[in-house]
Amino acid sequence: MSQTCYQSSPYSSAALCALALTTMLSSMSSSIANIGLPALAAFFHASFSQVQWVVLTYLLAVTGSVLAMGWLSDRFGRQRLLAAGVLLFTLASLACGLAGHLGWLIAARLIQGLGGAIMLVNSLALVVQVVPADRSGRAMGVMGSLSALGTAMGPAFGGVLVAAFGWRALFLINLLPGLLLWLLIRHSLLSPKGSASDKAGETAAVTTAKAGSPASVMPADTAAIDRSGATADAGVMPPSPSTAGSKLNPLLRQRALIAGLLLSLVVAAVMMTTMVVGPFYLAAGLHLSPRQSGMLMALGPLVAVATGLPAGQLVDRIGSPRATACSLLAVAAGCGLLTELPQAMGRSGYAIGLMLLTAGYALFQAANNTALLKGADPARRGRVSGMLNLSRNLGFIAGAGLMATVYATAGRDLPAVDAASRGLSVTFGLAAGMVLLALIVVRPWRNSPTA
Repeated sequence: MSQTCYQSSPYSSAALCALALTTMLSSMSSSIANIGLPALAAFFHASFSQVQWVVLTYLLAVTGSVLAMGWLSDRFGRQRLLAAGVLLFTLASLACGLAGHLGWLIAARLIQGLGGAIMLVNSLALVVQVVPADRSGRAMGVMGSLSALGTAMGPAFGGVLVAAFGWRALFLINLLPGLLLWLLIRHSLLSPKGSASDKAGETAAVTTAKAGSPASVMPADTAAIDRSGATADAGVMPPSPSTAGSKLNPLLRQRALIAGLLLSLVVAAVMMTTMVVGPFYLAAGLHLSPRQSGMLMALGPLVAVATGLPAGQLVDRIGSPRATACSLLAVAAGCGLLTELPQAMGRSGYAIGLMLLTAGYALFQAANNTALLKGADPARRGRVSGMLNLSRNLGFIAGAGLMATVYATAGRDLPAVDAASRGLSVTFGLAAGMVLLALIVVRPWRNSPTA
């Protein structure tokens, strides 16, 4: 039986550009405010514990709302909700920039985080809808590169803005890009031609799934779900919100989805190790200054940006399951190198391990996202995207707590340099073991090559 694929369309490049820039803008906003915390504390005469809520509120809003935003996108239409999310994010950025007291700023950051959650969920869910099926891996690679670029450039760009214009510029800088991005989304995703083509592509994918295509992972009640989801963009409302929970259960029963979410959580926890443990080791173990440590740690995002597109091309060439397995081996190998090379080679050894680890992470993101979103019921891609974002954020949170505790405990009662070296070895050794155990348990190579 032949498999129906999304067809290339004239607007697909502009649509992919809109989605990638949406991800970049949201990612940058999650990191750009960090650099402005001292200026905020001075302006509002507040303590660090008070101004840190400017950062935490955004992250908590994104993490806490991604599942709901995924359900809403499946119900009311991803393109329209994405445009509304960008507009909400932009208006909230204006409110942040005009804040007269700290409570106002924190409340505006909460609304900005809700807009950011809409942007993240829908940009990821729409990728496989607006690009040809045989290029979805490359599209995911581009998304990963711009996400890493946004996260990396946030602190650096924010520092320039604060020094030149003050803390308000950290938020007002989003106004022009946000408005231009909203116009681009309306042109590339909400134009009559784009909307019709998107609906046709999604209908084709649903038809393929019903015909038994191995590219889709479909639960027993797919037919009813397809009818409700496929008509959402056409204005016909699916069942009431009270059934949202019941619709998540068939998703969670799918082995491939559960496995992908588990891998996403584990790999995110491992990546957080570089951000939490890295600064302590570089300072105490290698005696680097904050400037030197920052430059060395910046290698990670730079590698992610550089390897995103090649990683996506590799996914399209060898398939998501094998690419996922290769990525996990690369992540584990990078962790293994970080247990020994820094003590033997200093900062060069740390850089080698970090670069391999980050390249493996870029490949994992492209492969895992492609597998789960291409294999999902098209009517539920918003929810799958929400789950992916949630699992990654929970992994970051769990990794920050777990790995910091392991690092501190492993070097207890040792001299500072020895404690740093021991902590690094134990922490990244545990990280490598976690990835290998997840690889053995999940065995992604057993999935369908088209997943």
